[in-house]
Amino acid sequence: EDKARDFYTSQIILRARKDANVTQSELASRINTSKSYISKIENGVLTPSVSTFYRIITALGFRVEIVKPII
Repeated sequence: EDKARDFYTSQIILRARKDANVTQSELASRINTSKSYISKIENGVLTPSVSTFYRIITALGFRVEIVKPII
């Protein structure tokens, strides 16, 4: 379950970065980190903290919405 979540997280970030036409180096610069760190996240080697995930998504011009399911 954790591996699946980590993979999904990495794919969300990778897809968002590519959709925004931003390189790993540009993204790293925007959030004040290294290209290597971004690469490790996108390859599922590292899982970003929630705050880092939000910083990445925001730096790419996207936003995260929390939606409560209708039961």
